[in-house]
Amino acid sequence: MSSTPRFLQGVHPFTGAGLEKPVALDGLASLAVPDGHRAQPVYFRGGNPTDELVVVALLRDGVTMRLFPVGAKSSVHVPLSIVEDVEAPSTLELRVMAPEGLAGTVVVDLGLVEV
Repeated sequence: MSSTPRFLQGVHPFTGAGLEKPVALDGLASLAVPDGHRAQPVYFRGGNPTDELVVVALLRDGVTMRLFPVGAKSSVHVPLSIVEDVEAPSTLELRVMAPEGLAGTVVVDLGLVEV
């Protein structure tokens, strides 16, 4: 079985709409799982240079799948150990939840394996 590494990564500006409202990252971080394949999340790394807690949400087809809190002026690394398959056709997307009006950037790096 062959596999291909995939990454959703970048430094994305955002403006928070509240800790319960995920907003799209500027420069949209998303991945469509191709027909006949599946994606397996392997790890998430994130960095937050703002003075407030932010939460990065991993969505599958618009529904929250995982939440990754990233502390103020901090970073996080979460190994996911391929705990689940995301079957095609699905779209994975990273969004951010932050206090309303908070403007900043977030660094995201989600590693996946496509099989």
